Amino acid sequence: MTASCSASPPPETAAGDIDACLHASLELLRRNLSPHGILAASRTEAAVARRYTRIFGRDAAICVLAMSGSGDAQLEQAAIDSLDALAREQGDNGQIPKYVDPDGRDADFWYLGCIDATVWWLIGVDHARRFGIAPAARWQPQVDRAIAWLLAQEHQHFRLLQQNEASDWADIMPRSGYVLYTNALWFDVKRRFALPNADATQHHFNHLFNPFQRDLPEYHRARLLRHYARRGRRDPGLYLSFVNLASSGDEGDVFGNVLSVLCGLANKTHGRRIIDTIIAAHAHEPHPVRVVLHPLNRQHPLWRPYMERHRQNLVHQYHNGGIWPFVGGFWVMALAQCGRTDLAWQQLAQLAQCNARDDWRFTEWFHGRTLAPGGMAGQSWNAATFLLAHRSLQSGQRCW
Repeated sequence: MTASCSASPPPETAAGDIDACLHASLELLRRNLSPHGILAASRTEAAVARRYTRIFGRDAAICVLAMSGSGDAQLEQAAIDSLDALAREQGDNGQIPKYVDPDGRDADFWYLGCIDATVWWLIGVDHARRFGIAPAARWQPQVDRAIAWLLAQEHQHFRLLQQNEASDWADIMPRSGYVLYTNALWFDVKRRFALPNADATQHHFNHLFNPFQRDLPEYHRARLLRHYARRGRRDPGLYLSFVNLASSGDEGDVFGNVLSVLCGLANKTHGRRIIDTIIAAHAHEPHPVRVVLHPLNRQHPLWRPYMERHRQNLVHQYHNGGIWPFVGGFWVMALAQCGRTDLAWQQLAQLAQCNARDDWRFTEWFHGRTLAPGGMAGQSWNAATFLLAHRSLQSGQRCW
């Protein structure tokens, strides 16, 4: 991908932490390999019980971004193996599974359909091809079917993907209809594969998810949704997390907004405003980064009973305001892309310290207030996005 920032060295005080995390990240990825690709997390009793020792569509594809072009033959082969394993279990309709069994015997497609696994898989395929570890024609039949499945879910005027509730990475959050995170990735796929109507996708993305601008969309349905989404609200300084006929999300979806910056949907001015809003909310402190600025409580109109399952998505936990180190890697890249290189290096050092906690546990997420560790240890995508963020800062380019 093209340049986005000026390369500069890390602060001397942070160099040791960063170097240690680079080494630990590579070691973790190697430990989490299986004959069919990269596992989401290290093998522990808890991880096996919760099926984290699977090859996940989104997790593996994000790891492919770091493993491709790494120069490590073992990791580059694992990138191909991961994409192969997911392609073999592709649904008859073209959908890529949420995860596949590490022995290649089973595939899971989630309760309401996991839409982003397919989008991430396509990004991973393109990345592997661009870095020359796979020929340009590899997986082409599966690519064609995956794109056809996604196009079947695209609104014929908005040119945005439509999805069920709780069916993307934040799979116990009430985002549905047109979802920010999913459509930021969809636009990226359209550019990578030269798909039609990318300009229309970008246009309607900016009118639906940012209904507070003065420019009015021409399409009357878009004008109505804009009215519904902004009614009774002030401009939050971020894109809305989702928009549908009945509701919209202003909880402050950090990951979706960061991807909107990285994928080129926000112009420079809007991108800087998004970064400033996240910083003003202290979502990057003390560890990068908290994934929701304003968590939903039980009294919120968007609260769903399923959010309380396993006591997981309570306020400041998990997807509902927890700190996710893998998202922190994308945050570092967005900072660099917006010219905040010094802060990006500082945040990368913080990310290294975060991954190092409890003897390099590479914790899945931390409580957004108490910083208590939660979820599984040995998260592959923590390591992958740390490597990607470092590569981006060193090279001065977006590296995925």
